[in-house]
Amino acid sequence: MRAARVWADADPDPRTRAELLADLAATTAGDEAARERLAGAFAGPLTFGTAGLRAALGPGPNRMNRLVVRQAAAGLARYLLDVADGAWTPRAVIGFDARHNSAVFAADSAAVLTAAGIETLLLPAALPTPVLARAVRRLDADAGVMVTASHNPPQDNGYKVYLGGRASDETGRGAQIVSPVDAAIAERIRAVDPATVPMADDGWTVLAPAIADEYRAGVVALSRPELFPPRAVTITLTPLHGVGGDLMRAVLSDAGFGAVHLVPEQAAPDPDFPTVAFPNPEEPGALDLALAAAREQGADLVIANDPDADRVALAVAHEGDYRVLTGDETGALLGAHLLDRWQRERAAAAPAARSNPAGPAPVFANSIVSSRLLSRIAEAAGIEHRVTLTGFKWITRTPGLTFGYEEALGYCVDPAAVRDKDGISAGLLAAELAADAKADGRTLVDVLEDLSVRHGVHRTRQLSVRVTDLGLLDAMMGRLRQTGPTAFDGSAVVVAVDLAAGEAVPGLAPLPPTEGLYWVTEAGNRVIVRPSGTEPKLKCYLEVVVPAASRTDVAAATARAEASLDAIVADLQALLELPS
Repeated sequence: MRAARVWADADPDPRTRAELLADLAATTAGDEAARERLAGAFAGPLTFGTAGLRAALGPGPNRMNRLVVRQAAAGLARYLLDVADGAWTPRAVIGFDARHNSAVFAADSAAVLTAAGIETLLLPAALPTPVLARAVRRLDADAGVMVTASHNPPQDNGYKVYLGGRASDETGRGAQIVSPVDAAIAERIRAVDPATVPMADDGWTVLAPAIADEYRAGVVALSRPELFPPRAVTITLTPLHGVGGDLMRAVLSDAGFGAVHLVPEQAAPDPDFPTVAFPNPEEPGALDLALAAAREQGADLVIANDPDADRVALAVAHEGDYRVLTGDETGALLGAHLLDRWQRERAAAAPAARSNPAGPAPVFANSIVSSRLLSRIAEAAGIEHRVTLTGFKWITRTPGLTFGYEEALGYCVDPAAVRDKDGISAGLLAAELAADAKADGRTLVDVLEDLSVRHGVHRTRQLSVRVTDLGLLDAMMGRLRQTGPTAFDGSAVVVAVDLAAGEAVPGLAPLPPTEGLYWVTEAGNRVIVRPSGTEPKLKCYLEVVVPAASRTDVAAATARAEASLDAIVADLQALLELPS
């Protein structure tokens, strides 16, 4: 309570200050709920890691608020100045979305960084995360800050940090931070008294709206109408109350897609996300309005961005209704499409250029928990494929990367410009592929079935175990290490790797140690178990591969794969002593 009173005296936000004072008064009067809120808010400072900061809005060091953001900005400034060591003036660019307090947190960060002597650039409006990620590279900034909680619930906000310019090497220039940089910034944040952070009244530069126009033009340039001329596809688009709607629609229009219909109830940014229980296109029910609109419009394709538009989900007209594609299915489709583009470019080149292509061969990458189908596609084409740790901070550090993805709806199709996931550029290429398929009387499902015949039916599934006590995650991981599985679905485990020990995974390049367990069975099925990096969850990633001799065999092979997944889920529930 003493700490709460000190915090309230320093809090510049009248709303969080009033909330804190009310809980102090209620706690003094014996209100147990108020006491629990205070205990949570002052349980300790938010942990700054490779994902930056992310938490519920509210007063106290364990919540997202103006004092916490000022402290984080001051720690980042100190890190940049230490890296520069007086040899140059660091430059930072700041972006923000339309969540509660995002604009305020961005303005406070600009004031802190400017006061510390950092050349500071502020995006002109609430814009998608990929615009900020591109700006870090485009403006040769040494750091980027994006104020967003992405697809978290409305009560949350976050603070994502990128490095670039002279503060990073080439492989990480414009990418999110990784260890040990996160620890170095966190150490400097801890040394800051949030109540005494210097703030400038002015001196930073608000960038012109042209920064968003440049991003838009860059994305449109990815489309290749000379190779894929069809554009006659009807699209239903939803930004899920986020900041990507106008840009996504403009990009599609500029690229020649005229029949694009926004879901009206979700078209405008709204930090309360009133039409969805959870603003994540992966969540059940999140696409219900978009699918209803698609049925009315007779759409061929549904494109759904998350609130900061760095992710994209797809649904395609299929058998009289719509099939929502998994993140892995979309990843395979985009990889196959980019490979097809490269092959068509080579075929269209002059004979001399064909034998000595000007550009390098594509390099694909995906996270270790994503499907192995992309690796099969790359292997069949004779191009390089890499497996990385989970997160785009690792994927985009793949040397020579052309395309990377992770199963949680994140896709990087233009790493030279945006070294992060980008739901707008990925949405455009998905539309290009869908239109090309439609011109041949096919859909994206048909393309997927062709991939299944060539490489096997790859079915994936997640089992998530949410806990209230983070100690339970350690206990479950410890139990799996002590009494690990000998078989899944009756097939013996032939590969067992403790990723935390830095053990090599057969067939993969060495990976940095990370908390997780990796198993492959004799049948070729894979199970990975790891704690979530952002939520109190144990996450289990399952993949089953079943061959399909022809298109007519795909349905039966898929059914066999789903039955195997059911059995593996039951095995995991027994191992973890969970109710079935």
